[in-house]
Amino acid sequence: MSEMTETFDALIIGGGAAGLMCAITAGQRGRRVLVIEHANRVGKKILMSGGGRCNFTNTGTTPENFLSANPHFCKSALARYRPADFIAMVERHGIAYHEKELGQLFCDESSKQIVRMLLDECAAAGVRVETSCSVERVQQLAGGFRLDTTLGVFDAPSLVIASGGLSIPSMGASGFGYAIAQQFGHSVLPTRAGLVPLTLSGRHQERLQDMSGVALPIEARCNGKSFRGAMLITHRGISGPAILQISSYWQPGDDLRIDLLPDRDALAWLRDQQSQRPAAEFKNVLADALPRRFAIRLCELWLPNKPMRQYRDAELLEIAAQLQEWPLIASGTEGYRTAEVTLGGIDTNELSSTTMQSRRVPGLYFIGEAVDVTGWLGGYNFQWAWASGHAAGEVV
Repeated sequence: MSEMTETFDALIIGGGAAGLMCAITAGQRGRRVLVIEHANRVGKKILMSGGGRCNFTNTGTTPENFLSANPHFCKSALARYRPADFIAMVERHGIAYHEKELGQLFCDESSKQIVRMLLDECAAAGVRVETSCSVERVQQLAGGFRLDTTLGVFDAPSLVIASGGLSIPSMGASGFGYAIAQQFGHSVLPTRAGLVPLTLSGRHQERLQDMSGVALPIEARCNGKSFRGAMLITHRGISGPAILQISSYWQPGDDLRIDLLPDRDALAWLRDQQSQRPAAEFKNVLADALPRRFAIRLCELWLPNKPMRQYRDAELLEIAAQLQEWPLIASGTEGYRTAEVTLGGIDTNELSSTTMQSRRVPGLYFIGEAVDVTGWLGGYNFQWAWASGHAAGEVV
């Protein structure tokens, strides 16, 4: 290892979405910037997102789409770097994209285009990017910071931690950012997996295990929040967009309810079916509205099955309530292994919402997923990465 120390204006640890955006913004201001990434390539999470097409933003982004112990913190950064700003960069690079649903924007071709765009912007701004570089020690010096790394020693007056959260450790996720925060006296709020499949156990799992692969549109409800979308039954529990969304609001022991007929008034539908198909068995009627195997299982274990004409109105009322408030007892989640994001993280009360700078240590910044700001599914977490990275990049 060279004993020489190289000096920069800003050092950024983490070559993900937030780190690269911060580097581009700072580099465009004429700052000399070094991005250090411990993996063998930058933007691994970008590459895998959206099934390889990268859901790079959401046009409907608002502060209400984020979870944080300090819900006001994200407002400043989101207001100053909007989805339209990132879309303008995408269009400038000639990347074709489309809206899938609910403001979610995806590349037509490949998420590799987003990573290439970010690296091209870094190059144009004179940013140096080093991969396969591990940070062995972080020190505070008079007027700045020193990093001892496997590629040498680097000094700068500004240090940006953009190292992400704990989600998907197989891609290199670690608690590095939290450890640095604590080293410098910052509080780290408890973390847990977010946007993650839920697991079932015992008889709850046994009742649905052989339904694995069945998917249906639902509305999931928990703790005053509700999300519509698909639910997918898995070998270990339930997944799909609506479940991933509600998982960020659910914790073990919380009441989780599923509306199995989100687009119908269940009671009106049942009464209508009773008058139109009095001889039909209920399980066959239900199989017209839900996947057949699932409808039959409901009638085996949860709902009484007989010809429609035999139900009294009070029974229909009870069935309607079950269909629209189906209780599902989840036991846990699949954890960080498959979670898309990490809830919790570095306490935002100790950061400036305008610049992302530490209120404790001048020149130290925290951005992206490491911070206690977590978005919904659908491009919101990328928009937070772009916005928080841009906010820090304007001042480092």
